[in-house]
Amino acid sequence: MKKILSLSFLLSAILIFSQSNRFFYEYKFISDSTDKADIKKEIMLLDIDKNGSNYYSQDKFVSDSTSKADLEKQLKLSPNNININRREKPGQISYKVRKQYPDFKTYLFTRISSDSYKIEEDQKPEWKILQNKQKIGAYNTQKATTNFGGREWTAWFSTDLPFQDGPYKFYGLPGLIVKIEDKTGSHSMTLVGNKMIAIAAEKETELPQGVQIYGMGGKDIEINKNQFKKAWKSYVNDPTKNMREMMMKNTETNRVVFKTTSANGKEISDPNQVFREMEKKAKEGFKKNNNPIEPDLYK
Repeated sequence: MKKILSLSFLLSAILIFSQSNRFFYEYKFISDSTDKADIKKEIMLLDIDKNGSNYYSQDKFVSDSTSKADLEKQLKLSPNNININRREKPGQISYKVRKQYPDFKTYLFTRISSDSYKIEEDQKPEWKILQNKQKIGAYNTQKATTNFGGREWTAWFSTDLPFQDGPYKFYGLPGLIVKIEDKTGSHSMTLVGNKMIAIAAEKETELPQGVQIYGMGGKDIEINKNQFKKAWKSYVNDPTKNMREMMMKNTETNRVVFKTTSANGKEISDPNQVFREMEKKAKEGFKKNNNPIEPDLYK
């Protein structure tokens, strides 16, 4: 982590820091409902400051920071020859959630292919607070339930922590959510640690005119839930459409080369074969990742 931060210092002329409370959650989830024995884990970060909170994957943050530093170095040395190679573990969770205080306006940031989306949440969790209490780790907690995003959730919050916030889109209880789990046991988030940190303001990487990097940069497309559902259905029907369009845009500049690997590890660089392989992988992914945290969003 220190190495990544030092690279960021070199790349930024001016850094603005804010003090934040960082809470670490262990997220356990079953991505394939037909294979409940395959329980995946990811450490998620919830950074809370006076303006709001951000919830995102620790592994993805480290990977993105490393890739960003490498990209900016390449842009300085050889802007006409860009090679994106993610060497770090990219993380299993790609989305992030931002809440703005004091009204808790909530946004989900996620991607469909090469497009980045900012989706404003139009519902807030409606809680039923119960009398049940238990100690989870070092915290005294109380039980609450809600229906949200197509799932029934049970949360345990603690007034020992003076934040009406929690992981993902959950908030509105009289204390921080220490643990939350859906009724099926497919998704659970448990607080495992916290500390005070200083966070530098993000600095967007400036790409050359006409160049688009898959999975990096670009402005967020602000849409509502219904518009996102339509975009998702379009992607499921044609997973490589955006990639083909990106290739056509970058053909004239010849700055980006598309590559992938087959199931046997062989590198593929022919564009047509690349797209066929990517479509195959995408459709396999749809079958295995059929149990999202918020199923209503992908109907």
